[in-house]
Amino acid sequence: MASPPPEEPPQPAAEAEAEPAPVCPVCQGPETLVLPCGHSLCQPCLLLCQAELGQGQSGCTECFGKELLSNVLKVLQDTLFQGHLRRARPLGADGGWGEEEGGDAGDKPWELCAEHGHRIGLYCTEDQELLCDQCVREEHDDHLTCSTEEAVEDCKRELRSTLRPLQEKLETLNAAKQTCDDTTDHIKKQSEHTERLMKAEFEKLHQFLRDEEAAAIAALKEEEEQKSRKMKERLNRLTGEIAALMGAISTAEEAMETDHLLFLKNYKKISDRTQCTMPDPPELSESLIDVASHVGCLKYRVWDKMQSIAQYNPVTLDPNTADVCLSVSDDLLTVCYTEEDQHLPDNAERFCFYECVLGSEGIISGCHWWDVEVGDCSEWALGVVLDTVQRKEWFPPSPERGFWTICLFGGEYRARTASNTPLAPKKKPQRVRVQVDYERGRVTFSDPSDNALLYRFKQKFTEMVFPYFSNTCKRHPLRLSTGKVLVITD
Repeated sequence: MASPPPEEPPQPAAEAEAEPAPVCPVCQGPETLVLPCGHSLCQPCLLLCQAELGQGQSGCTECFGKELLSNVLKVLQDTLFQGHLRRARPLGADGGWGEEEGGDAGDKPWELCAEHGHRIGLYCTEDQELLCDQCVREEHDDHLTCSTEEAVEDCKRELRSTLRPLQEKLETLNAAKQTCDDTTDHIKKQSEHTERLMKAEFEKLHQFLRDEEAAAIAALKEEEEQKSRKMKERLNRLTGEIAALMGAISTAEEAMETDHLLFLKNYKKISDRTQCTMPDPPELSESLIDVASHVGCLKYRVWDKMQSIAQYNPVTLDPNTADVCLSVSDDLLTVCYTEEDQHLPDNAERFCFYECVLGSEGIISGCHWWDVEVGDCSEWALGVVLDTVQRKEWFPPSPERGFWTICLFGGEYRARTASNTPLAPKKKPQRVRVQVDYERGRVTFSDPSDNALLYRFKQKFTEMVFPYFSNTCKRHPLRLSTGKVLVITD
């Protein structure tokens, strides 16, 4: 049996790779010395460094180079940012710029004075400038100063007080803008509603004209039929008479062509037949269409008939002046009180707090009157007011305030004077007539059923006045009476 091969002796472990010996960073020579600053230099370069920097200089040429570079960068920074505030930051691990001497490395960043390079911590309230201690000593010694923290609070407090009126103004402008938006929407709705009313009124006129046109044409056709029938009857009669005459003539002519004896035998009969007893046809009169009766003054006659559907209203209501609790009818003649306020724009013409509406046209001269159907309305006021009367505030209405009105309230009739003069009508009026004589300065209220005087104001007018209507009765409306148009022709 063969013996196993002898084991090889164990190989020695590989020696660890030796670290390279440090070399001099200047001459790259070996055998360097480690200096206290941590850098390595050989003996010749160390002697050269001490000769250049001096024996008492700590560090080496490498340290000196870094310090020189830092100084150059600082000078460059100061030159670039001269006159500007600079924010100093705590010294970081990367060796960046540190704080001014005496600062706390853990504090938040702060500003440096551009002129003195000191930390800014004060504020001059007179000049409103940020200061350092040196600035205070040199230029602001006699000024009132405080810390920046106090200045921030004071300035914020002052700015808040300054912002308050701006915020109020902003709210006012936003409210005005909202009013404009609401008014724009209301204008569109008003326009659409008014267009519908106008079309309805014109349709009534168009229908009236169509009816009148049809009636006029029907009358023309009826006259044409009557006169055509008479002409046909006359024509038939004349045709018969002509045929009879032609027969007599033909018979006579044939007889004259016969034998003499036969002619004489029939002569008497033929002679009697030829005797003309027909009267001459009468002359025709009024046989043609009476064009003048159909076309003459056609427009005037139609317009005259139109008065039956055209009502005259001396006063119509202006819905743009009505309080939001009042509803004005489409024909602008009736005003009702509504418990629920309507969503209407708060335009300058609209009244608040008075539950009233004005007439659409002002009075500046002449005599005017209108009747108002009060009926069973239990709370109303009528009269005239100045155009310049206050519309957005409430005050007791009186002539001194530009109101010349009477009212029914709480079952009592009163004239709205400074003392609320009581009235005592003989009977409850169903209608009230308001008369205004502008030149004489008279506003008269009466019952048109018997012309009984209710009250009269005497006032010299110098401004335009408008008819005034107020209704706070929840059950019954106020309505303006309408009149018929009277046309006088010369």
